[in-house]
Amino acid sequence: MNDESYKPSGKTDAYSIIAKIKRTASILFIKGGVLPWFLCIAIISFSLTNENFLTERNLFGISRQSTYLILVAMAQMIVMLTAGLDLSVGVMLAMTSVISSMTMVSLWSGYGTGWESVFIGCLAGLAASMSIGAINGIGVAIFRVPPFVMTLAVSSIVFGLALTITGGTPIYGVPDVFANVFGYGQMAGIPVPVWITAVCVSIIYVFINWTPMGRYLYAIGGNIRAAGLSGINTRFYLICAYILSSAITGIAALLLTARLESGESNIGANYPLLSIAACAIGGVSLFGGVGRLSNVVLGAIFIILIQNGMNLLRINSYLQMVVIGVLLIVAIIADNFRQQLILTINE
Repeated sequence: MNDESYKPSGKTDAYSIIAKIKRTASILFIKGGVLPWFLCIAIISFSLTNENFLTERNLFGISRQSTYLILVAMAQMIVMLTAGLDLSVGVMLAMTSVISSMTMVSLWSGYGTGWESVFIGCLAGLAASMSIGAINGIGVAIFRVPPFVMTLAVSSIVFGLALTITGGTPIYGVPDVFANVFGYGQMAGIPVPVWITAVCVSIIYVFINWTPMGRYLYAIGGNIRAAGLSGINTRFYLICAYILSSAITGIAALLLTARLESGESNIGANYPLLSIAACAIGGVSLFGGVGRLSNVVLGAIFIILIQNGMNLLRINSYLQMVVIGVLLIVAIIADNFRQQLILTINE
């Protein structure tokens, strides 16, 4: 009797433990999304396969390389919160790089520090980037062109203009101080681009979470018609979202230009995919109204971490794009499953 009654009890305990593990995993997945799991798997895998992955030098390099994608992913997030999509972030990088470097080269005489030409060149580059954002915003908000079509068309137009202006060749001759400070400079042992990115992240965090406009962007992405009926000027805030997004992208372009020490018309080719992937992996909904800045920053770091790990393993760069595409699809599928779990729990 005792033996017979003991066996079912053991099975029951095992089933209850498994059930608790499943429940805990589900809760963690619902709250954190797919990103923590991706990060853990990547860090463990690359640490076991390459001894140089967790070295201080390599982690330092990852932090510096992540700055550009973090900025562009933040810009992409702002648009995605409104249920939009910006495929022109790549050409914004290119045009900002071209305009800023051409302005610096034309104004700098080769003597002195060159700070005046750097300042004016940066303003010119940001103006070019924000102009592209304004065109996107007007097309989407006023003329009701779908964001995918509008930004894709603008991307083609601007890329053609950038190639026409440069003839497809880099623009050299920017002031040395530009590259020395914003490309390779350090402050307290930390690269200047990391400091600039940290400041931008802090500002955008406050903007999204603590300002009326940030809340309006979530409302527009959640239900644009309801947002309009509640008194929100949806057209105005949509245009502002695209302009703000382009300004952040312009900052990333200036930092990239300083790093390359030249203006390039093709520096942003893969950034539309990478920025969308960072947002999707970070839990930003493609349908708008959902997303957290901290997760987007981690998503961008994760992608750079993946690329870095694959470089250490000497994986072909073309295959790396395949991996990023697969991760994007998996992230979207996982997010859809996560939403279903939330609905099931609420019911």
